[in-house]
Amino acid sequence: MGMDTDHVVVTGLGATTPLGGDVASTWSALLAGRSGIGPIEEEWAAGLPVRIAGQLAVEPTAVLDRVQARRMDRCEQVALVAAREAWADAGRPAVDPERLAVVIGTGTGGALTMLAQDDVLEASGVRRVSPHTVPMLMANGPAAWVSIELGARGGAHTPVSACASGAEAIAMGLDLIRLGRADVVVAGGAEACIGALPLAGFAQAKAHSTRNDEPQRASRPFDVDRDGFVIGEGAAVVVLERAEFAAARSARAHATLAGAGVTSDAFHITAAHPEGQVRAMRLALASAGLPPEAVGHVHAHATSTPKGDLVEAQSIGEAVGTHPAVTATKSMTGHLFGAAGSMGALAAILAVRDGVIPATQNVDTLDPEIKLDVVTGSPRRASLSAALTNSFGFGGHNASLVFTPAP
Repeated sequence: MGMDTDHVVVTGLGATTPLGGDVASTWSALLAGRSGIGPIEEEWAAGLPVRIAGQLAVEPTAVLDRVQARRMDRCEQVALVAAREAWADAGRPAVDPERLAVVIGTGTGGALTMLAQDDVLEASGVRRVSPHTVPMLMANGPAAWVSIELGARGGAHTPVSACASGAEAIAMGLDLIRLGRADVVVAGGAEACIGALPLAGFAQAKAHSTRNDEPQRASRPFDVDRDGFVIGEGAAVVVLERAEFAAARSARAHATLAGAGVTSDAFHITAAHPEGQVRAMRLALASAGLPPEAVGHVHAHATSTPKGDLVEAQSIGEAVGTHPAVTATKSMTGHLFGAAGSMGALAAILAVRDGVIPATQNVDTLDPEIKLDVVTGSPRRASLSAALTNSFGFGGHNASLVFTPAP
C-alpha cells in the first residue's frame, strides 16, 4: 500500500489540560485567550525560585474510578482520561483488537511516583513502599493502561523523546497505519511532573520563567522580553484511522494526518540545531506530498525561551517560508513536555477543522529578529488547506506533523 492511497484520518480527539478537562473546554479557552497558568499553592514550592505552573483544570481523580486511580501515577491518569474521551469521540470503533495499536509518549513518565516513594523509603522503611511503585513509575505505563482499557493488542508503544514525545507518537501512529500493521491507532502524549525536583532543576538550568508575580504573563513566546518556559501538565490523544476503514463505518473525521517528519540533531543535549528542525519540516511536507506554499498555518513549538524561539522562527522561515499564520498556544497552557506535541496537534487539527487560529498571548513587543506573521490580539479566521505543527525536545529530537482538511 503506497502513501498516496493510504490516507490517515483523525476521527477522535481527547484532552485534559490546564485550560479544561476535555477538548471543548480547552479549545474554547484557547480561542478566548485564557491562561491556565497560576501560582503553585502547595507548601513544597515555598522556597523554590519558580512557584508557577500550568496545573490541571480538572483533577483526573474526579473522573476515574477511585481504586484504579490510586494504582496509577498522575501521568497515567491523564493519559487514560484523554484516551477515553478520544475513543468515545471516534464512536468507539469496532476494530479487530490485533489491528488496534496504542502509542502514548511521555517525557518523564512516573517521575512523581519515583520521588514520592523514595521519600517513603527514606522516612519509613521498605515496608511502607507501595507494591504498585514499579508499574506506576515506568514510562510505558500510560500506553499500557490505555491498551488495557481499549483491549488493543496491535502493540502498545512509548516514544520517550522529551518535548517531541507526543508528536513522535502521532508520527509513529501514521507509520503503523501506512505500513499496514494497524487499522486504528490511539496516539498522543501525557505528562505530569510538577514537583520540587523538576522545578529546581529547570530553575538551575535557567530554562524556566521566574515571573512568579505575574503567572499568566510568564509564558510569552516570540516576545522580546521572554525569559523561559512555564511547566505544565496534561494529556492530548487522537484516534487515527485508515481512511478506508473510517469510511466503511461512516465515521466523521476532524482532519487528515497528511504527513510527518522525525529527525535528530546529533548536536547537543539541550541546545537545538536549526538544520534538524528544517529537515523535520521538509520531511513532513514531502510525506504529505505538499509544497511549502500550501501551509497556511504553523503551530510553533515556541516554548518562550530566548534562544529556542529565535532558532525555530528562523527554521520555519527557511523550511516553510514567512507567509503562514503562526501561533504558540504554550502562552496559555504552559509547556506540557511529553504532551506538548499532541497538544499542538490538537490545536492544529481544530484550526483546520474550524477555520480559526488562536492568538498567541503576551506578545507585547514581537522580537524584531523574528520575521514571522505571529497571530496576536484576537483569533484569526482562515480557510486552511494545510497546517504544520512543530515539536522539539532536549536531546535534539524534532518532529513535525502536517494536517489537512478531512476528505
